[in-house]
Amino acid sequence: MAGFTRWVLMALITVQLFYVAMAWTGQINGRVFCDVCADGSMGPEDYFLEGAEVAVLCLTKSGEVLNYQAFTNSKGTFTVAETMPESNRWEMCLARQISSIHQYCNTLGDTVSATKFSYSLSSGRSYMVRPFSYQPVKTPMYCR
Repeated sequence: MAGFTRWVLMALITVQLFYVAMAWTGQINGRVFCDVCADGSMGPEDYFLEGAEVAVLCLTKSGEVLNYQAFTNSKGTFTVAETMPESNRWEMCLARQISSIHQYCNTLGDTVSATKFSYSLSSGRSYMVRPFSYQPVKTPMYCR
């Protein structure tokens, strides 16, 4: 009986190692900030937004379109990650900002609101999207 148990255990470990070798993990990171002076760049007066919504669409090698939704954390960072078979990995993705929950900073910034990119990174590597921005409805006087 001990020999059979050992054989089953080894078979399970072999199957699990085979799956891990065939799996692929992709990750996309980015940040969202409030561009207080509406100058299109991150400056000392700007701050990162918590709770901003971002959508990421990815086209896989097999032609499937995967739709992800993410929200920024307290540091304004969002992450989308998934593990899938290598044969179905992401080939191209589009990340775009959706909304900001901040009452004073919820107008889309001057920066491009979507970023399209090829995803050719190896498993476990992450792609960093350039920051998205929102602007206040009214630019403060000290910015003029």
